[in-house]
Amino acid sequence: METISLDIRGQICPACLLITLREINTYKTELRAGNACLVIRTDHRDATRTIPGTVCAMGYDITVTNRKGYYEITIGCRK
Repeated sequence: METISLDIRGQICPACLLITLREINTYKTELRAGNACLVIRTDHRDATRTIPGTVCAMGYDITVTNRKGYYEITIGCRK
């Protein structure tokens, strides 16, 4: 499985959500097929609510992990 990394530390919402949606659209075929996951690194706490809510409604699995100094949001397709 391919891991697509997206580092948006320093960005604030709504930019965090818009950048994430652009990446999902770019890799939607791979994500939907389960051949890739998107790993986002952000330091904007609000993004840990806006991104999961929107992306989950789109049918993707999502996990949020609190790392030291940032959050890691992992997006993959539901099986």
